[in-house]
Amino acid sequence: MARAAFRRAGALERRAHPRAGCACHAGGPDRRTLVALRDACPAGQAFTGTACVAIGAGAAKVEEGKRALTQQDVDAAQAAFAAAEQAGPLDHEANVALWEQRGIANAYVDDEPGAAAAFDMLLALDPGHFLSYTLSPKATFVFEKVRNQPRVASAIDVSWEHGGRVGDPVPVDVEVVADPKHLLARATLFVRTRGEPTWRATDLALGPERRLLLPPIAATKPVSVELYLRAYDARGNETLVWADPKAPREIPLRYDPPTPWWRTPWVIATAGTLLAGAVGLTVYELTIAPPDKISGPVSVGR
Repeated sequence: MARAAFRRAGALERRAHPRAGCACHAGGPDRRTLVALRDACPAGQAFTGTACVAIGAGAAKVEEGKRALTQQDVDAAQAAFAAAEQAGPLDHEANVALWEQRGIANAYVDDEPGAAAAFDMLLALDPGHFLSYTLSPKATFVFEKVRNQPRVASAIDVSWEHGGRVGDPVPVDVEVVADPKHLLARATLFVRTRGEPTWRATDLALGPERRLLLPPIAATKPVSVELYLRAYDARGNETLVWADPKAPREIPLRYDPPTPWWRTPWVIATAGTLLAGAVGLTVYELTIAPPDKISGPVSVGR
């Protein structure tokens, strides 16, 4: 039932309640877009805007370059890394590996500026990254130098209102908190009801803030909406991950049972009218209506 409700959603605008304790936007009422959800692409595929297509050529080139670097063939490694960048979208893991290996390759040929630039991009993609201590000091020295420089990490905040309920659209806000290297062009938000085996997704262009409404869920008990997000640069490379399909974030939704028919307003109003009529009739009978018999003396004239 929940999945069917997701599928029925179309694209329209609807006003939602603002967050508790939060003022309305200066531009006017809080307007959100009710998004449509599509089937999420399987692992190893990316959504082009119209269909899911296979990816992997770029990642294969990164692995090819790593093997060449292990064999001390820096020229072949650099050629493979250049090809990987042009081959197509990279997932986050392959994107991080590309810039790590590029930095190492440049350090090995004493190109410190090139190594520093590659490591700077690496840390923009993965701020907590560390190089293996077994690498040559040529690489680790440059990496530590770059890592110790002050930086602002790319960041996205995904938030939602508390107190949502089954049957209502689910408000979600996606905000770009920081993007110093302009790596956050668009994102895909993945959604499912807890317990469902498959994910659905919605794609959005990123900006200072996107205010969305996820389609309502039809259920007869409390449920949770699970979600995670992937962000991409202008070329489609995955540049930021928020949560994970194996450890998603959850939005709990309460379930309010439908009101029994005898407690609906029209039934209560009808009952009230009948009760008022009965009370009025009783008062009339007791205080206003003339008696059936009239008491008093009776005289008969002759």
